[in-house]
Amino acid sequence: MPQHHIGRRSLLLATATMPVATAAVPAQAAARGGPLVIGHRGAAGWRPEHTAASYTYAVQTGADWIEPDLVPTRDHVLVVRHENEISGTTDVAAHPEFAGRRTTKTVDGRPVTGWFTEDFTLAELKTLRAVERLPQIRNRNTVFDRREEILTFQEVVDLAKRLSRTYGRTIAVFPETKHPTYFRSIGLPLEPKLAQVIRRNRLGARECVVQSFEPTSLKRMTDLGVPLWQALGTTGGPYDLVSAGDPTTYKDMMTPTGLAEIAEYADWIGPDKSSIVAPDTGAPTALLGDAHAAGLKVGPYTFRAENQYLPANFRRGTTATDFGDAFAEYALHYRLGVDAVVTDFPDLAVLARRT
Repeated sequence: MPQHHIGRRSLLLATATMPVATAAVPAQAAARGGPLVIGHRGAAGWRPEHTAASYTYAVQTGADWIEPDLVPTRDHVLVVRHENEISGTTDVAAHPEFAGRRTTKTVDGRPVTGWFTEDFTLAELKTLRAVERLPQIRNRNTVFDRREEILTFQEVVDLAKRLSRTYGRTIAVFPETKHPTYFRSIGLPLEPKLAQVIRRNRLGARECVVQSFEPTSLKRMTDLGVPLWQALGTTGGPYDLVSAGDPTTYKDMMTPTGLAEIAEYADWIGPDKSSIVAPDTGAPTALLGDAHAAGLKVGPYTFRAENQYLPANFRRGTTATDFGDAFAEYALHYRLGVDAVVTDFPDLAVLARRT
């Protein structure tokens, strides 16, 4: 598979000139010999994350699944935000009527200061508008600031259904339960509300895959009839285990024994891409083969195009925010046999899949 050495301008031109018709590809890409492409919070490289525009652009350019992160409102409605603290992803700081709600909380054992979704009703959140979370890295996306409202999970499901009809392929939703132990502790558990939406919309294995970093959250949803995805961090362990005094780390979970235990309740693992290919040496680790041997599919995260997110040998240009050789990184993981990629740039992942 050839490797393409490209810079920011080439990538922008490739994306801008890509006809929308190329998106009409089968939803289950793996069935035709390629990994699934999962739009991480939509197409977060090109639009502010978790917005209708971001999800739509992801699907238009070929994503098979779209990923909403789930957090609750005060009135216990699931909305999609990267975190429950929303000062970096909304214009809440510009709303003087909410100035008094800025506070500090302990979330997963860490102090966090800002505004939190659980302190707002859905109606109040709907008065806010989304902004680019990484304006210093993705300044181009700030042109879309304050154009879109906060979506509920139900609205993302509805959007996925509309996009499925428009493009003639099934677009799956890939929700993640964020901080489920924390939300359970304050009386706003995520799992019952997520299950309610899945059942109400009759989402099956082709339409929904549920993910979490916390295994106890996934184990609460084994009866939903949809695949489960155990996300894996690079340091420490899942907060549900930490808070219960269980010393199991993510490293432990990625051993053959740990993977066998995951396979008892989940269908996928989602490790950081550095757990698949060591960034310092470029050498593959044993994880992919071990996971496949345990009967698990593997979808590493998060693939991005900017140099600062790429291994040193794939960086191009002169700054951390220049685009590097993203295609070469996709090609490497595709050759290794990953089952999916989670990416901020689904258009690039799809182009690499066709090469």
